[in-house]
Amino acid sequence: MASGERVHRTPGGPPGGPPEGLTEGQAERILAGMNEVIRAGEEMRRLRTEMIKVLAGFGWTQERIARVTDMSQPAVSKQMAKHGADAPEPPVGLSLDQRDAPWLEGRLWGLAEEISDAFPETARCTRFVDALARGKKRFTPQNVDELRRLVEEDLRLHRSELPAAHRAAYDTIGRGLDLPANAAATGAAPVRRTLAHRIQRDALRGDA
Repeated sequence: MASGERVHRTPGGPPGGPPEGLTEGQAERILAGMNEVIRAGEEMRRLRTEMIKVLAGFGWTQERIARVTDMSQPAVSKQMAKHGADAPEPPVGLSLDQRDAPWLEGRLWGLAEEISDAFPETARCTRFVDALARGKKRFTPQNVDELRRLVEEDLRLHRSELPAAHRAAYDTIGRGLDLPANAAATGAAPVRRTLAHRIQRDALRGDA
């Protein structure tokens, strides 16, 4: 037992024997994964709400939003009324060439996923992007630095197999992250990351 861990002994447990209860450390380790899943679920619900506001800003009807979000139209209407989406923000810019940090982080994420999909067995970034998808990793400065390092390593390892567009995209993203713009951008940071992630992937696939 780790030093300092408190034991909650079940009444009647043998004195001096193994505890019949759990230490707080054991309980924390058991629940850690569950808490991550719950937290990720809450974050996804908030992100969906923000995306509804973004789509409303593009002039989408409630019926169209309901269709792509797999929600009922009354549920969409309720969300929009609850969060003030009846007066939507200005539309979010969709050009890849934006310099705020969340947008660049989203582009990096999209690039990493494209590399991971191309080389699922050997890409160094695969485990990291899987953790992002499950909500076990977040976009802290340290995690962004780690993802950059992994992407750089993958670009070196698979240089002859990857299209030049992947390297070019990373060069632009890297320069931007070294000197991110301070200008205000429309949309919450998670929304901007999500949009940039999707647009970057589509651009690399030629689907933009």
